Amino acid sequence: MMNVLALSGSLRAGSYNTLALKAAQKLAPDGMRIEIASLAEIPLYNDDVRAREVPPPVLALKEKVQRADAVLIASPEYNFSIPGVLKNALDWLSRPPQPPFEQKVVGLMGASPGPVGTARVQYDLRKVMVFLDAFVVNKPEVFINHCTTKFDAAGELTDEATAKFIGELLLAMRRLHERIGG
Repeated sequence: MMNVLALSGSLRAGSYNTLALKAAQKLAPDGMRIEIASLAEIPLYNDDVRAREVPPPVLALKEKVQRADAVLIASPEYNFSIPGVLKNALDWLSRPPQPPFEQKVVGLMGASPGPVGTARVQYDLRKVMVFLDAFVVNKPEVFINHCTTKFDAAGELTDEATAKFIGELLLAMRRLHERIGG
């Protein structure tokens, strides 16, 4: 069983990115399990706090990332880049000891009501993941544009093309994980 930890870059209750992660859970191929973790309890990064004691929510998230075979991130784009909540969590997770993203497979996707579909945030996340020594899936790139038209009122993904791209991303994550020795 391949265990994937999913992170949403949005805390909003009706987040389309969280809905995309829920869709991924349903689209996961046989032999893959996706758990969605919350970033809501991660405090703002402060190195003075880290030096005294890493907060329990950060330790819990770091442990989940370490245990996972891969990480799937779905994020909106704020001001052409990474939302503060996600960047803050990545900053916490990147600190020693044992940064959990080293040699970890990471898949990226994002949903936006705009026409670009989170391309810019995904490119910025790729740069961060390079520093964290993660293996980011190159293709397919999953940019869910005009997302308000791709989910129904109950939050279910209704767009077949988007479902196909998400499924292909999950398969690419599995192939990369197997290729690097997972």
